[in-house]
Amino acid sequence: MPELPEVETIKRDLEKVIVGKKITDVCVHHPAVIRQPSPDKFKKGIEGALIKNILRKAKVLILELSNGKSLTAHLKMTGQLVYPGSGVKSRVSFHLSNGKNLDFNDQRLFGELRLLDDWRSLKFIQGLGPEPFDMSETRFKEILAKKKTKIKPLLMDQSFISGIGNIYAAEGLFRGRIHPARPANSLSDKEKELLFKEIKATLKEAIEAGGSSVDDYVRLSGERGGYAKYHKVYGRQGKPCLACKTPIKRIALGGRGTFFCPKCQK
Repeated sequence: MPELPEVETIKRDLEKVIVGKKITDVCVHHPAVIRQPSPDKFKKGIEGALIKNILRKAKVLILELSNGKSLTAHLKMTGQLVYPGSGVKSRVSFHLSNGKNLDFNDQRLFGELRLLDDWRSLKFIQGLGPEPFDMSETRFKEILAKKKTKIKPLLMDQSFISGIGNIYAAEGLFRGRIHPARPANSLSDKEKELLFKEIKATLKEAIEAGGSSVDDYVRLSGERGGYAKYHKVYGRQGKPCLACKTPIKRIALGGRGTFFCPKCQK
């Protein structure tokens, strides 16, 4: 699933090409991805509106429209936004006033499109914790001190800290030299400080590289993100650790595959 860096990359790409454009027509090829309201009301509520602004909350994209409504897109596992789109793989195509299409592609129909009067009313958004860039180091340390949960599942808990998923939890923990199965409250203050610093640094670097294309994620242009080649542990099971040469291990933790170095991470 695209995480904060991937969705932020798409947001920045969208800002450059569609803000100020009018949505002249909405072509719904597969209504299953439209979760709210009905496809007919969705279409009627969007057509003729200008795209005023693009926002991102954790892993959700928000297009604020001139009619006061907001179009939200949650890509989930296989969703893609592509511009200019061809319509070939599109589940929903938004025809714009410049004659080009913004396509929402989603092979497995996990993604979600919604048209809302107020995007803040979305239950998922209401349940989000702060993003790493909006949380202070002091607050991060305070919360970890109260949690017996294993540190990697906790970092992926969107109600605790939002935007981090499997990739960047694994990468941040490696850079912070923390074993993913450690209880959060077992970390020393120095370990917490380093972990917080490395999580933010990893996210910034990933944004600069356009995100990580390890599955279906692509940038708005359809091009792959460039950060996967910089992964230290994610997807590197059996390969030598880039720091100590010990083979990278993969275990299941919190129902997700977890990559780490058994020597560097304690």
